[in-house]
Amino acid sequence: MKLSVTLPAALAGFLLLPVFAQTGSTKLHSGVEGQWREPTGSVISVAPCGVDVCATLIAISPSTPYTVDGQNPDAAKKTRPLCGLRIGTGFHSAGPDKADGGSLYDPKSGKTYHGTMTAEGDTLSLRGYIGIKAFGRTEKWTRTSAVQTCAK
Repeated sequence: MKLSVTLPAALAGFLLLPVFAQTGSTKLHSGVEGQWREPTGSVISVAPCGVDVCATLIAISPSTPYTVDGQNPDAAKKTRPLCGLRIGTGFHSAGPDKADGGSLYDPKSGKTYHGTMTAEGDTLSLRGYIGIKAFGRTEKWTRTSAVQTCAK
């Protein structure tokens, strides 16, 4: 008798184990929040800021030729440091792996774009656009950890 009760319970547990294992591993390496290395090597932290999700430059690539926001169209901001610069604001969570409706500032060009972020494992697809999403560009960032942050 015990075997008939134990066997179905064990079988159910065995069948559900992959679901629980996948959920656990996904939580460790998913979602837009975290530290991301962009293609030139700088690192951006994506984290909550109030009710929104924001992106802040926390480590500057050694290959970056400048440390201030020299391309900014606002003359008063051209000397502000890139270290600690918030480059993404106003994103709203659209699920665990997506944030939408924000603005992205590109310090390399000094331009601001509408943006979306979509995480797939250890890759963050960041799409910047003007007007409609179809006329934009996507950049892939890679999840990273243990980053030496820049001094403010």
